[in-house]
Amino acid sequence: MKKPISVFVFLAVALCCWTTTAQAQIKMTWQMLSDVKFEDKFNETVEAYYWYPTFGEAPKAFEGKEVYVTGFLIPVDIEGDFYVLSRYTFDMCFFCGQAGPESIVELQFAEGHHRDYKLDQRVTFKGVLRLNSDDIDHCNYILEGATEY
Repeated sequence: MKKPISVFVFLAVALCCWTTTAQAQIKMTWQMLSDVKFEDKFNETVEAYYWYPTFGEAPKAFEGKEVYVTGFLIPVDIEGDFYVLSRYTFDMCFFCGQAGPESIVELQFAEGHHRDYKLDQRVTFKGVLRLNSDDIDHCNYILEGATEY
């Protein structure tokens, strides 16, 4: 009799752990990230106009939470350790003028994360989503502690 009960307890605990893990990581879609509006404003520091975002409910709901998102990797500056994940391949991405800033996520890798990626490699990353509305040196969406999912 003790054996079936211990198997039941084990399965119940395993199910609880699996459910908790599944809920901890939220699938972020590019559609969710497109819930943003931009306003062209003059930046006094660099004396140029930049698009400043006002984030919608979808991105706001996930700020500070661990999410995962799939896209195409673009190594913008390998030496400067600046990589982005794009909704589109390089030939159609934000940097080529074919898409908006809501179509890229800056990857701030977890310490020790290996970076051996190729341009347009399709990858899924997980990390903590941060929204950036005022620092023009970074993307509007940032994935902190990014690792492959």
